[in-house]
Amino acid sequence: MTFRPGRSATAAARAAFALALLTGCGDRPPDDQPPPIPPRQVGAVDTPRPAYPPELACAGIGGTVVLSLTVGTEGRPTQVRLVRSSGQQALDAAAQEGVRSWKFNPATRNGQPVPQTIQVPVNYKPPQVRPSECFALDAKG
Repeated sequence: MTFRPGRSATAAARAAFALALLTGCGDRPPDDQPPPIPPRQVGAVDTPRPAYPPELACAGIGGTVVLSLTVGTEGRPTQVRLVRSSGQQALDAAAQEGVRSWKFNPATRNGQPVPQTIQVPVNYKPPQVRPSECFALDAKG
């Protein structure tokens, strides 16, 4: 007695063959290619508060400065640009000077560092308790 597959066995074999062909056509990278490395955004490492000009702090003058920073491949700001002024030139200048020393983890693409531009607000809120250095400023004026 010889075994002859019926229609259901032949159909199942054809379906298995078709499935094997289709699974080879997926969006998988070839086995010799490493998987892609996801990009990473800039990350703050050391961002101390910029100096508050004492004469403005003592006068109770504050504001918000918005800056555009281009963080280079070494994680340092390579360009600092004023986007929105606080309305006080001394605050704007102090903010720009202060952020130049900031340190970041640079952005990456495919595992390699790349420059990235970000916007950062620098808020100057007048102190509630008058700093002791204000009395020396008062004596000069």
